[in-house]
Amino acid sequence: MAMPAVAQEQDSAKTVDDDVIIVTATRRAQDVQDIPIAVTAVGPVQLEAQNVANVTDIGSVAPSFNVSSAQAASNGVVLRIRGVGTTSNNIGFESAVGVFIDGAYQSRPGVALSEFVDVERVEVLRGPQGTLFGRNTSAGALNIINNRPDVNEFGGFANASYGSNNLISVQGAINVPLVQDTLALRVTGAYRKRDGYLDVVDGTGNKFGETNDIDRYLLRGQLGFESDGGIKGRLIVDYAKDQSSCCGAIELLRSPIESAGLFGLVGLGLRGGMASPDVATNPFDVATAEHALDNRIVTLSRVPSANVENWGVTGEVEVPLGDAVDLIYIGSYREYDTVEAFDSDFSALDAFNVDSNRTTIETMTHELRLQGDAFAGSLNWLVGVYYSDETIRQDANLSLGADYGELVGATLFGPTMGMFGANPLTVFSGGFDPSTTATNNLLGQDSESFSVFTHNVFSITDSFDLTLGLRYSDESKTGFYNQASNTNPVCSSIAARAGMGLIPPNVVGPILGLGCFPLTAPADLPQSAGLPLPRTFNEDFSDEELIYTAKLGYDFGNVNAYASFTHGYKSGGLNLDVTAAVGGASPAFASEEVDAYELGLKGRFIDGAVTANIAVFYEEFTDFQVLEFTGTRFQTFNVPKVISSGFEFEGTIRPTDGLTFTTSLAYTDARYPNDCAAVTDALAIRNLCGNSLTNAPEFVAIFGANYEISITDSIDIFFNGQARMESDRRTSTQASAVPATAAQLGLTSLLPFDVQDGTTKINLRAGVKDVDGAWALEAWVTNLTDEVTRGVTFNTALRSGSRSAFPQEPRMYGLTLRGKF
Repeated sequence: MAMPAVAQEQDSAKTVDDDVIIVTATRRAQDVQDIPIAVTAVGPVQLEAQNVANVTDIGSVAPSFNVSSAQAASNGVVLRIRGVGTTSNNIGFESAVGVFIDGAYQSRPGVALSEFVDVERVEVLRGPQGTLFGRNTSAGALNIINNRPDVNEFGGFANASYGSNNLISVQGAINVPLVQDTLALRVTGAYRKRDGYLDVVDGTGNKFGETNDIDRYLLRGQLGFESDGGIKGRLIVDYAKDQSSCCGAIELLRSPIESAGLFGLVGLGLRGGMASPDVATNPFDVATAEHALDNRIVTLSRVPSANVENWGVTGEVEVPLGDAVDLIYIGSYREYDTVEAFDSDFSALDAFNVDSNRTTIETMTHELRLQGDAFAGSLNWLVGVYYSDETIRQDANLSLGADYGELVGATLFGPTMGMFGANPLTVFSGGFDPSTTATNNLLGQDSESFSVFTHNVFSITDSFDLTLGLRYSDESKTGFYNQASNTNPVCSSIAARAGMGLIPPNVVGPILGLGCFPLTAPADLPQSAGLPLPRTFNEDFSDEELIYTAKLGYDFGNVNAYASFTHGYKSGGLNLDVTAAVGGASPAFASEEVDAYELGLKGRFIDGAVTANIAVFYEEFTDFQVLEFTGTRFQTFNVPKVISSGFEFEGTIRPTDGLTFTTSLAYTDARYPNDCAAVTDALAIRNLCGNSLTNAPEFVAIFGANYEISITDSIDIFFNGQARMESDRRTSTQASAVPATAAQLGLTSLLPFDVQDGTTKINLRAGVKDVDGAWALEAWVTNLTDEVTRGVTFNTALRSGSRSAFPQEPRMYGLTLRGKF
């Protein structure tokens, strides 16, 4: 069962007894019940029981954690804690939730999507971090610790699974002492392949592929060493490859131009992408939308493809400088390279395509800490420095398809289009077809981060502690956008002909706007043309911030209480998008800050058979970072004020040795308050006020039970069940259409299908195993009742009034065989 902060399989050196978990969330080995931080610690048994394959599945064991995916796995993954995340599909944005693997910071969530295998534990730290970890995070952090090499014992394991959608999963590890008590090698590997759960069909309904599949593998080698003098460390080398197809979007609501049959007038037919012909528009009635999602059919002009390579080296060494002082160094270098291609209009229309989008991220980090005890143990101190260097490059080849001109004609002119022909852009440009448009856009960023930090625990009495932390961070970034090439004769010709008065005044605006579609238009045309054209840029961003925390903790015996305040921070930067500087706009966005208050109680009762943890929190964000796709461009802005408040409960009861009940509950009110923006702010910002944050349900509850009993002296049977329930949640950035004027603010209707109804998802696992863990055979199912849910809903590109959504995983089931030696 997912047992937050309870027993788990760990290194024996870190396990005190069956009821104690030792974590390193404070960069020190401590009982999770003693530290003044809201943290959920989950071990390998719980991860396997809930089929947690990678970072995106952690929400099944931690109610305050949420993940959504959109468009592309490389930069479309958003991690949220307490409802707060960075709503972004842009590599220029850093995540509000930081991911650390074996102490090394992973610069983007997509970089950390490798397979979970041979993991010691996962720690979900809730609330801003910065005075302890190598990178500032405004919402929280994931601390993932893999099993270290054991210099004493030879051993290993192997797992194999087969399941629905032709799932094949193989995992294993082997540990080999090379020099007894001194040097060991640990090699870990994983391979997972599964068919897609979305069928891809063309405009006539013929299947020609599938998407949302899995095809990835991971290899990791570790060389661990220990010396008689207490020096220990490890060198980790890993390589992962992922060729999964991600991600398909299902159209829930047709555009009026489709419903009116205007596509037929230009010979397109019903190829707008609908999975169901009858879809309601009531934003809170998703019954018919679920029917469309349940068909699990997407209409596209091409199947999404990806080729992701991710490798890195991490070094860790700990040197005792005395009886009470240690020097710790963690350094890492990582290269992440992905090439993706997909249908960017998410329909069977051949309108707008990402032919090739290559993104490379190179990251180097160094962290050096000194920590120890002083004054007979009354002070536990830590000081450190951190430096990171990151290089991002993106090479995107975009094109307009054969149906783009006809789509423009149906959109702008409808039944009256006869006077302009089926392809008015060709008419107004003097004979050029927009399908010849192709552009090669180059974007990049070079960034450096330097910080010094300290984190100190003062034992005022045997029961009363004071924690003080401080961090100074200095950030500098340089970002750019330019065009390597552009072939768009339509745009240049229309701009010229409009200047000569050869286009009717009543249509010149929309013809210019769509003839010069910003994502494929020539850059840096004269602004006098009045077009929303891309502008090349080479901009600098720099910032510095002082981060601090203060915590009080009191030990009442069976109960520990704490109160804390933290001022957190996440760096701003540059919008690395073709349209970032449209109309002369600045591509820069400001840094995000947060003031977080928290009260907590952690209790252990009846000799550890019962644990109960409660946290109450209030977090106020300033300059909250938001990125929104408007239909033709990605726009960034900072919202002056965002609030996340609520409470969390985690509890475990063990009536007998073989029976465990667990419960986790999170109530989160993550919102843009009514006064989130000033009257002078843009309407797109003011329109958010009064709405909840994206994918931030108010209530999430996880209830589970684990039962294990011996049927012979050597064989046990076990049953594991869990139900995860969540309330309604909004699934898009904007809750309603941005009004055209300030006078219309608050009068616009809610966008259709913005709200995903509350759901309950059930996971079950049962099997038999050897009492010593030598083998196990398990049957499992996730999402037992096959609940249909959406992760992200958005306005479909280039089809005003259309709404599409990225569906989440349906029911999966299978068998797993485990062996250990």
